[in-house]
Amino acid sequence: MAKEVIKIIAQTKDYLWGGNKLRDYGKTSDKDKIAESWELSYHKDGPSKTVKGELLKDVLMPSDLGKNVNDFEDFPVLVKLIDSADNLSVQVHPSDGYALENEGQFGKTEMWYIVDADEGAGIYLGLKEDTEKEVFKRAIDDGTVTDLLNFYEVKKGDWFFIKSGTIHAIGKGVTVCEIQQNSNLTYRVYDFKRKGPDGKERPLHVEKALTVADFNAFTNIRLDVKMGNKRLIGASKYFSAYFAEVNGDEEFDVDKNTFTAVTCIEGEGSIEGERICKGDTYFVPASYGELEIQGNLKCIMTEVRKYYIGIDLGGTFIKGGICDDLGNIIVSDKVPTETELGAERVMDNISKLAFMLLDKAGLSVSDVEGLGMGVPGMIDSKNGTVIFSNNFNWKDVKICEGIKNRTGLDAEISNDANVAALGEATFGSGKDFDDMILLTLGTGVGGGIVVDNKLIEGNKCAGAELGHAVIVDGGEQCTCGRRGCLEAYASATALIRDTKRAMESHKDSKMWEIGSIDKVTGKVAFDYKDIDVYAKEVVDNYIEKLACGITNYANIFRPHAVILGGGVCAQGDNLIKPLQKIVDRDVFAGELGPKCEVRIAELENTAGILGAVALVMNKNS
Repeated sequence: MAKEVIKIIAQTKDYLWGGNKLRDYGKTSDKDKIAESWELSYHKDGPSKTVKGELLKDVLMPSDLGKNVNDFEDFPVLVKLIDSADNLSVQVHPSDGYALENEGQFGKTEMWYIVDADEGAGIYLGLKEDTEKEVFKRAIDDGTVTDLLNFYEVKKGDWFFIKSGTIHAIGKGVTVCEIQQNSNLTYRVYDFKRKGPDGKERPLHVEKALTVADFNAFTNIRLDVKMGNKRLIGASKYFSAYFAEVNGDEEFDVDKNTFTAVTCIEGEGSIEGERICKGDTYFVPASYGELEIQGNLKCIMTEVRKYYIGIDLGGTFIKGGICDDLGNIIVSDKVPTETELGAERVMDNISKLAFMLLDKAGLSVSDVEGLGMGVPGMIDSKNGTVIFSNNFNWKDVKICEGIKNRTGLDAEISNDANVAALGEATFGSGKDFDDMILLTLGTGVGGGIVVDNKLIEGNKCAGAELGHAVIVDGGEQCTCGRRGCLEAYASATALIRDTKRAMESHKDSKMWEIGSIDKVTGKVAFDYKDIDVYAKEVVDNYIEKLACGITNYANIFRPHAVILGGGVCAQGDNLIKPLQKIVDRDVFAGELGPKCEVRIAELENTAGILGAVALVMNKNS
């Protein structure tokens, strides 16, 4: 396994449309032109080397590439620098399906980051409007094909994503960093009647191009998602491209799932103490950890990430997002649930939302690993069925089958509270632990149990009704029909009830300063606890009862942590510190046993989406 960053020596190409600007980027060649330099390449037509002259692919081990890369049969990505002294041909790349069937190789999706551009220079990208195939063919024949295409005048710092099937061409005077699928397959549509070195016009591939081209009007989708000190600007199953600007000293985390390739497009500095300047590309192995870059430079970082759709099914709205394997939500949206129109309409709406999200991200169905859903009710997660949901009045709804039939995506499902627990366990407060419990303190008390990073759902996946364990025999009436449940004491509803009772019993309570009993919320007692003895009694009783429930679960499951979610958690240390003190005091074996930490949930409103994503991740792991 490589333990250091590796400087890459690119392979250069002298295509007839190339110029010599790449010499200013440190590229050398004994040819007259340098049209392209293949910076990161495993491709047989131009494999990258190390400074020692070894092929990069012979030096690197699977562990250097990361799990996301190793899941591919072949290395998935190719990074280039391109200098177009003249127009490139108008061309199109086929999809994987067509290319594998007809060419025995993969298709090509790519993106361009504009490194530099002459005044007025631009690119041709996609059709201006829906166009009949025969109309396009006539335009090829009469040399007017560029009239049908969008022309984007470009400047340094622009970027564009080009899906397979999109007709395109780089215009003259543009310097590009291209991140693409590892393919060298191109169908030329039109080449401006120019001749190659042999004096003949270069061959075209019109019939194939007409077969694979998208003749719908092109929509330019520009992904731009801030992720710490870098921005995601392009995403597909084959590559993720990020822009980063360093002014001084920055650290970037290189995780175990993927390598990072750093291509400097402007400026200079150092990467882990090694000099880096305009035109340099370094390979950073997976699991490298903190990568230090110093200086004043701009760079493109290339990784291979996985993407998932997460759906949080609520009674009024369906919320959804596309997330990467680190839990970053790259796009999100929502649509009305329309439960009153039945299960089929709700499944239609989920599918509609999934396609909306894909369109916003510029992704295809094949780019995502699957779709996860959190649904209220009794769920058979193994068979993908909602057994019963009183919220929606559903019985035996085969929702996963319905979503796959509509979208082509494999779907996973679980109870919404379980999904939220899995989200916290995977991406939130519980990500450092293998075992944890989530308690959501809202209108009721819900929750979920995660052991060895897996949900514990119980018989028919109906378990983890954590709010309905009795802590006071014969106590307060619970909504479930029993008396004395944790929910009847630790929910926000119970806290409001007890605050109102205290005010009604004690007209001298300072809590009356809020104006009327109708204005009581779950924070009133906490706001007044330090100046009002009755408020303090409410808070103390609430914490004692909640701590009792937490201690019970700590004794039964021995989790590393119990994580609390809900509005009451805004109290922070005013809630957590006394809870922790009581749990430490009362847990079986005390200091002799394992400690159970009490923490506040981190994900808040995104727990449902991220937990749904974690369902798919766990299924695929």
